[in-house]
Amino acid sequence: MTTYPRDMTGHGPTPLAADWPGGAKIAVQIVLNYEEGGENNVLHGDAASEAFLSEITGAAPWPGQRHWNMESIYEYGARAGFWRVHRMLRDLPITVYGVATALARAPEQVAAMKAAAWEIASHGLKWVEHKDMPEDEERVQMAEAVRLHTEVVGTPPQGWYTGRCSNNTVRLAAETGQFDYVADSYADDLPYWMRFGTRDQLIVPYTMDCNDMRFAIQAGFTNGAQFESYLKDSFDVLYAEGQAGAPKVLSIGLHCRLIGRPGRAAGLQRVIEHMQAHEGVWFATRLQIAEHWAKTHPPVAGVQPSQMDRDTFVAAFGGIFEHSPWIAQGAFALEKGPTHDTAIGVHSLLARVFRSADEDARLGVLNAHPDLAGKLAAAKRLTAESTAEQASVGLDALTDAERARFVELNGAYTAKFGFPFIIAVRDNTKASIMAAFHRRIDNDHNTEFAEACKQVERIAELRLIEKFST
Repeated sequence: MTTYPRDMTGHGPTPLAADWPGGAKIAVQIVLNYEEGGENNVLHGDAASEAFLSEITGAAPWPGQRHWNMESIYEYGARAGFWRVHRMLRDLPITVYGVATALARAPEQVAAMKAAAWEIASHGLKWVEHKDMPEDEERVQMAEAVRLHTEVVGTPPQGWYTGRCSNNTVRLAAETGQFDYVADSYADDLPYWMRFGTRDQLIVPYTMDCNDMRFAIQAGFTNGAQFESYLKDSFDVLYAEGQAGAPKVLSIGLHCRLIGRPGRAAGLQRVIEHMQAHEGVWFATRLQIAEHWAKTHPPVAGVQPSQMDRDTFVAAFGGIFEHSPWIAQGAFALEKGPTHDTAIGVHSLLARVFRSADEDARLGVLNAHPDLAGKLAAAKRLTAESTAEQASVGLDALTDAERARFVELNGAYTAKFGFPFIIAVRDNTKASIMAAFHRRIDNDHNTEFAEACKQVERIAELRLIEKFST
């Protein structure tokens, strides 16, 4: 078995109902990143100056030196930008991603955050790159970030976002057991759960598109009107989806040194007014969204298919294709992961094995299926699945004349093709099954063999949908 850890399915074609408070059509979650004073700087013990997300195009680190221009740009965020954003947003419930060392250097700003009842989540110990950081070192820094955050803010953080993260970050955060949510993901418009060992960790995805960071990259916004337009379009699309019955989260990312500049702040102000002009908009902190989701959609208990051992997997799915456990055995050996932990995901694995088998093996699967309303049904010797399926369209309660006609057609069909007539009865009625009998018996062998295989796959799919629904 090969495990592929990425989940490429997520909530699928029909997302879970968010059920936002008050029947809101959209949740708007604004994040203010507070990083100023936590960036790379030789004063902070770093090897070089900062080079990320500033007004300096193409900035590069200065090894062993302070970068006065870079430092003053970051200082603007703390000295002026923060207060402009605070005046604009202090009456809204927003989340601060606070770098612990930056918060420690910002007593006035922290006091203002708390006075506004803003959630202060952890943005790590320092605003530095983690991709090459050894796991043990990152674990230690995470613990120190929580310790310092608690010391500075007065309460421990309930949310975590590293940002410049490693492949270990989300797992390490989950393993602490301290966080109601982790935000190091951009994978969805809704929260979702990830399992690490025995712990289920809620992920509340963040954003890089609805983010003022795009003022500081080449393929980004150049003025406040572009930012405004993009956020309005994002809001309008998600609001319409909410009106249609599928509410989502609009996540917006801000930085004091970027959006805090006057020409950009004006665009943000107009966006806020646009959103406030709509009914059914829930402005919420990230923690409020996490707590609502955990209560409304707790993690699914039990072992998921991608986590099953071979015997458990075959026991669970060996009967999906009638009397053919070898299909489940083959499916277990295929690459699979969280994206296969659905009815359609498991069906894909099973169907691949069935389709790639030779004709004799597939013929064996066809012949494992019972005649419709045949002798096995009369003797009550069908599998539980077949019994329920045939009963669903009344094939267990035929008149004598109807039963005789089915027996006659079964005999003629099997004599011609060498396998029983197979149809996904849950897609049909007694009348449409009889019509299909009459139509398909005139097919040539190859056409009917392909049709029978298609029906076998559909029967398996319906069985899995029913299995997963319970």
